[in-house]
Amino acid sequence: MSVRVKGTKLHILYSYSKYKGWNQVVLGQCRVCASGNCKPRNNSTGEAGVASDTREKVANVVCVHLLSDKDIIYICPFNGAVKGKVLITKYRLHFKSSDDVVMALDIPLGAISRVEKMGGASSRGENSYGLDITCKDMRNLRFALKQEGHSRRDIFELLFKHAFPLSHGLPLFAYVTQEKYVKEGWDIYKPMEEFRRQGLPNNKWRIVFNQNYELCDTYPTVLAVPFKSTDEDLKRVAAFRSRGRIPVLSWIHRENQAVIVRCSQPLVGMSGKRNKDDERYLDVIREANDTAKLTIYDARPSVNAVANKATGGGYEGDEYQNAELVFLDIQNIHVMRESLKKLKDIVYPNVEESHWLSSLESTHWLEHVKLVLSGAIQVADKVSSGNSVVVHCSDGWDRTAQLTSLAMLMLDSHYRTLRGFQVLIEKEWISFGHKFASRIGHGDKNHADQDRSPIFVQFIDCVWQMTKQFPTAFEFNERLLLTILDHLYSCRFGTFLYNCESARDQHEVRSKTESVWSLVNSRMEMYLNPFYTPESGRVLYPVASMRHLELWVTYYIRWNPRIRQQQQSPVEQRYMELLALRDEYLKKLEELQLSDSPSSRLANIPTPNTSSSTSSPPPQQYTQLHTPL
Repeated sequence: MSVRVKGTKLHILYSYSKYKGWNQVVLGQCRVCASGNCKPRNNSTGEAGVASDTREKVANVVCVHLLSDKDIIYICPFNGAVKGKVLITKYRLHFKSSDDVVMALDIPLGAISRVEKMGGASSRGENSYGLDITCKDMRNLRFALKQEGHSRRDIFELLFKHAFPLSHGLPLFAYVTQEKYVKEGWDIYKPMEEFRRQGLPNNKWRIVFNQNYELCDTYPTVLAVPFKSTDEDLKRVAAFRSRGRIPVLSWIHRENQAVIVRCSQPLVGMSGKRNKDDERYLDVIREANDTAKLTIYDARPSVNAVANKATGGGYEGDEYQNAELVFLDIQNIHVMRESLKKLKDIVYPNVEESHWLSSLESTHWLEHVKLVLSGAIQVADKVSSGNSVVVHCSDGWDRTAQLTSLAMLMLDSHYRTLRGFQVLIEKEWISFGHKFASRIGHGDKNHADQDRSPIFVQFIDCVWQMTKQFPTAFEFNERLLLTILDHLYSCRFGTFLYNCESARDQHEVRSKTESVWSLVNSRMEMYLNPFYTPESGRVLYPVASMRHLELWVTYYIRWNPRIRQQQQSPVEQRYMELLALRDEYLKKLEELQLSDSPSSRLANIPTPNTSSSTSSPPPQQYTQLHTPL
C-alpha cells in the first residue's frame, strides 16, 4: 500500500515500541539509501532519540538496498550449523535463523576487519564452502553457502566493497546516512568555554590560535601556552619537537595553579642535540606556579626512548635544569595490538575454564591496563601536590592522551559527569589528534596495517576500572562506554573519523555527518548512573594493582552466550521505570498548564448572547477555571 503526500511516495513500514511492540507506520522515501525498499530495525538496543517528526523516523530503519533474503548457514561455534537468511545494507549485515527459536546477528560493516573465502570448487565436506568474517569487536563469524548460483561471490563482493569503502573510492557510511537527532552533538565541546571553566586565560597563560594549522598540523586551532612565550618562541620550540607538537596546557589546578602539559618527544637524535629555546620554554612552564622542579613523565620504557634516538627522537637530558625525568614503562602500539589479539583468542569462541587465569595472565592485557592507570595516578598525585608536569610519549597522540585524560578524570569531577566526559574525549583525544583512522582502520581493507592498535579501547577499559572502584563518582553508566566503543568502529557517526582536526575540517565532518553525542544526549536517561553522588573537588586515586583489576566481561566476552552476562541491577531497572514515569507526569503537567493558560480560558468562555444581554451563562461552565493544579 502506498500514498502520495506532496509528491513523495510513502511506504508502509513498521516501528518498534517497548510498550506496543511492532506497529505499522507510514514513512517517506528512505533517507539512508534513497529507496523505499526498507525493513524495520529493532531499536531496543538503546539507539533511540531520533527526532519525532515523521520524515525523520526514516532514520530509525535500515534499508534493504544491497542484498536480502539470501539463504545461508551460520556456523555457530556454540550451537553448530544454523540455517537462515542474510540481509545486507550499506550499514550492516543481518542474519536471522529460520528456526522456531529465532536467532539473529547484527554486524555493522564498519566493525569488519577482514572477509575471506572459505573452501573452493573442489570442497566436498559439509558446510566447507563459504565466508570467514573477522570483526574488530572481539568476534569471528563463519557462514556456509551453496556452491551453485554464485551466492558466495555476490555476498563477498558486497561485503568487501561496503565494509571497506575507502579502499573502493566510496564514502564512509556516516556521509550516507541522514539521521537527525533532537540534540546537536557537535556543540558539546567549545574550546574557549572549556578554558574559561578552568580559569583561563590568566596572567600566566594565554590563548593562541593555530591558524590554518600552520604551527602544528595535528593540533587543534585553540591552544593555551605560557604568557611569557612569544609566537616566535613557539615556532622555534615546534622545530625541536616531533611533528611540531609543542608543550601546551591540557588542565590547570584552580587552587595551586599546577598544570598538566602535553607534547611529543624532543628531537635529540644520536648526536644529543640541544635546543635552548625548548629548555627555556619548559622552565617558563615551571615558573608559572613556582614549582621547585618540573616533572617530565615519559610514557615509554627507557629502553624504547633511547632506541628512538636512532630515528631522530629521544628524551630530555640533564640540560633541562630544574626538571626531573620519569619513565612510566608503558609499551608501544604494537605490543598493545598483540596483547588484545591474545585476549581475543582466549575469550572467543571458547573460554577454557581449567586454565582461565593462566591464559588471561599470558595476554598481559590487565598488566598493561595497570601500567597506564599507575602512570595516570602519578601524574594526578604530582599535580594535586602543587607541582606542574609535562607528559609525552613518542608523538604525543597515543599514550600521552591516555595519561592526560585519565589524570584529568581523577582530578576534575566535571569530567566525571555525562557531559564532561564527552568534553574530555573531544578535547584530549579528538582535537589533539589521536590517530583514530590509523589505529582503527575505518573503511580500509588493509587489516594487517602495523598502525592499528587498541589504544582508545584501553583508555575506555581504564575508565571502566575506575567506575568499578568508585561506583558513585561517575554520572554515566557502563552502557555509555559500550556505546562509545561500538560506534568507534561502526562509521555511523563522524566523531571518531580521521586522524586529526585538520583532516576532519578538510572532509567537512561537522557539516556532513552526525556526532555520536547527538545520539547519547537525545536519550541521556539511558546513560545515567542511578548511584551517582556529585562530589566537586574530590580527587580519585584508583588502586592500580592486579588484585583490584578485573577483566571487563561485559565488553570482551559479551558475544559468548555461555558466559552468563551480568543482569541489570534492580536499582538501575527501577531507576529507568521512574524516569519513564517522570516523563509521563511532566507531559500531563504540560497539558494541564496549557489548558489553564489565559488563551485556553478565553477559548472556553462562551460568546455572549447579543439577543439577551441580561442573561448569564450557567456557573458550572466556569468551574474548570477555579480548579487548582
